[in-house]
Amino acid sequence: MLVLTRKRDESIMIGDDVRIVVVDVQGDQVKLGIDAPRQIPVHREEIYREIQEENRRAALRAGDPGRLGELDTLLDKSRRQAETDGAAQRKPEA
Repeated sequence: MLVLTRKRDESIMIGDDVRIVVVDVQGDQVKLGIDAPRQIPVHREEIYREIQEENRRAALRAGDPGRLGELDTLLDKSRRQAETDGAAQRKPEA
C-alpha cells in the first residue's frame, strides 16, 4: 500500500484520469473530492461490498449458483473496460 501525506486542497493523481483532492480535514475525519470518468464506478468501500453481496444474492436467486464465477468474470471485465475508457469526465459536485 502506498501511503501519501497531503494537506487541504492538495491532490493525488491515479493514472491520467482520476484525481483525488483533500477537500477538508476536521479532527479524525477527512473529506475527499474524487474527479474520475463516469465509466469508473466510485463507491465507499462498505457500499461497494454491499453491491457485490447483492449481486451474489441475485445470482443465487436466479437458481444457478454455478454462475457466480461467470458473474465475477463479467464484473472484472466491466471494471477493466471502465478503466480503459476515459472519454467523459465527472463534473465536480457543488
